Amino acid sequence: MPRPESAEHDYDVVISGAGLAGSAAAILLARRGVRVALLERRSDPEAYKVLCTHSITANAYPVLDELGLVPALEKAGAVHNTARWYTRWGWIEPKPAPGGPELPYAYNVRRSTLDPLIRSRAAQTPGVDLLLGHQVSGVVREGGRTVGVRASTPQGEREIRARLVVGADGKDSAVAKHAGMRTWTHQNNRFGYLAHFRNLPLRDGIGHTWFLEPDMAYAFPNDDGVTVLAVLPDKKRLPEFREDLEGSFAAFVRALPEAPAIDSAERVSKIIGTVDYPLHMRKPTAPGLALIGDAALTGDPLWGVGCGWALESARWLAEAVAPAAAGRGDLGRSLKRYARKHQRKLSGHQTLAIDFAKSRPFNGGEELVFAAAARDAAMARHMHLFASRLIGPVRFLNPVILAKASLINIRHRWADED
Repeated sequence: MPRPESAEHDYDVVISGAGLAGSAAAILLARRGVRVALLERRSDPEAYKVLCTHSITANAYPVLDELGLVPALEKAGAVHNTARWYTRWGWIEPKPAPGGPELPYAYNVRRSTLDPLIRSRAAQTPGVDLLLGHQVSGVVREGGRTVGVRASTPQGEREIRARLVVGADGKDSAVAKHAGMRTWTHQNNRFGYLAHFRNLPLRDGIGHTWFLEPDMAYAFPNDDGVTVLAVLPDKKRLPEFREDLEGSFAAFVRALPEAPAIDSAERVSKIIGTVDYPLHMRKPTAPGLALIGDAALTGDPLWGVGCGWALESARWLAEAVAPAAAGRGDLGRSLKRYARKHQRKLSGHQTLAIDFAKSRPFNGGEELVFAAAARDAAMARHMHLFASRLIGPVRFLNPVILAKASLINIRHRWADED
């Protein structure tokens, strides 16, 4: 005789990882009537991700709004992430069209502010149980599908069963590992270091990105007057950084066009980073299991897209599976819908990022558009939409745009010759 429903499942969904993706998914699922166990391996509710761009791209603003986080972020001092980009053709400086709306934005905000905020919201959401100090040590499988997890807790080993298991536990996902999910790995030929500075003025008080081909750098103003400054050089320069990290970091920044004045600023963190940050991809679903955020796809940090995609993938999952997760539909079919949307929305971006991570200079199409964006206001706004991940690579480099960019660049050369 089958067990009653309450005995079959401890929860409708168990989520491993109470960071940005996991907490967002827990909130959005619970609001749709789903009972959620939100597991976090760390016991400190104030824990946060340290190595991050600390920027949320504008594509995720609707998710922040749905979560109700926009007023709290504004109150916490999160900074609208307007930016300008240096190229060999000059600065790309997107501005609103005359008489038009402001440019789309989201926020630069330190993870020490953001992570506890969203985790607290998840814990306060009816239907969510936040279980701190719960490290996934295995998955429970029956009949070829995942039906729960095993977790190490301060009280010992525990098994938690659910209709759906969600891995929101980062690029080294324990859920994906224990479920035997294949990982596709692509080399990144750049390495990266960042540090936090106070009293580091930037022109117009907005973010700066430097495309140095192949080296990269960015400076993003954040909450509480702190600026995150990162350098992402080609790996050919790794020996000099290994020999003298402090000196090499400072020398790299001083050599930037319109370099931030780090010598008169106060560094308020260590210089941290990684010498090897490959791009990871996994299928975002398996029977009884879904992956969101970095667990499904880890992008190149130089683009600053990870936080935005974490929030978006959480929303896509909640929209696709909530009824089935609550026992009112076909879960397998719902997971297929999520997987299709994840693939459609992100695969083009990731393909381009994988290619650019080879530490190559701009290709022909990119040269046309970046050069035109440094010379034309409408093209700069087009660049802003792509950098904000509001359009994909196909629209960014479509034939009409390439033709317009060519015309802008030709007219610029004619003007120089006159």
